[in-house]
Amino acid sequence: MKLTRTEAREKIMIILYQIDFYMKEKMSFDIKDVIKENLEMDNKYVDDIVNGVIENLDTIDNIISKYLDGWDLDRLGKTDRAILRLGAYEILYYDTPKIVAINEAVELSKKYSDDKVVKLVNAVLDKIRDNEEVNE
Repeated sequence: MKLTRTEAREKIMIILYQIDFYMKEKMSFDIKDVIKENLEMDNKYVDDIVNGVIENLDTIDNIISKYLDGWDLDRLGKTDRAILRLGAYEILYYDTPKIVAINEAVELSKKYSDDKVVKLVNAVLDKIRDNEEVNE
């Protein structure tokens, strides 16, 4: 069964959440193994996004942090960080239309977070879209 992009993004969010946990707890992990635990079949899109986020994590986190008015990235929940990182990566590095990346991130936050976080995700990703250089 093939995943839709929306389903794949949900899997990516879960994978990024797990990796965030492993990193914070200083646990060793293999990205391929974490992906395999969450997917029944290989998926190039999931591989590309997860590896891209991890490879560019410091840059992505610095950009997100610039637009977190009154918030701190470390104080956000792991789910919220995963959603922001996914959305920011798609806006900055991937060929996903920017509005789609933002809308998908907002929909994920509606499903997994509260209204305050939904607004925050939307605002931060809008600012990234409007103010950051995109690496085409």
